[in-house]
Amino acid sequence: MGPFSTLVSFLVAAVTALVLTWFAVDGRVDFATIRIGAWTAAPSHGTADADPYARATFAKFGTLPLSLADGLVFIARRDSAKKPLDGRCTIRIAGRVPQSRFWTMTVTDDSGALIDNPAGRFAFVSSELVWNSDGRVEIVAAPRARAGNWLPTGGASSVVLVLRLYDTQTGFASRTSDAPLLPVIRQDDCP
Repeated sequence: MGPFSTLVSFLVAAVTALVLTWFAVDGRVDFATIRIGAWTAAPSHGTADADPYARATFAKFGTLPLSLADGLVFIARRDSAKKPLDGRCTIRIAGRVPQSRFWTMTVTDDSGALIDNPAGRFAFVSSELVWNSDGRVEIVAAPRARAGNWLPTGGASSVVLVLRLYDTQTGFASRTSDAPLLPVIRQDDCP
């Protein structure tokens, strides 16, 4: 094997390593993710067991994860039918939320930033919601105002739902049997 072949092999390996690292730190790939329906969570992110790629992602975006003792963060980029969430659609989030002292539901753009909207509403706190009599909740995220629990999407073509549970007893010891039930996400009235 000549020097040219060695150089090409080195360059291919270096470019491959850099691209894979970029994807791992981009915030969309996670090695400690638990999936429940349309929602994903990474309970180890707020612990000393967080993997180095998760730590690099936090450094890149300047975010701080919740410690496991404080709560859990669930993120949905797709609906329950696995279609990407589109802020131009009517997005319905319906069902039970795991027991916690309180929780928040936020709509962000694809990069995690709050979406500017004329209503100035960016999130719901569990204490300000209108609940169904059976303990279930229904939140509608849509570009135009709706009666009830409405979160504006600003008509963004790509949105992310973030559900934060604070002081919750939800656990993931077996990763399946003790997983909580989370609300179902459906989209309709899409352009």
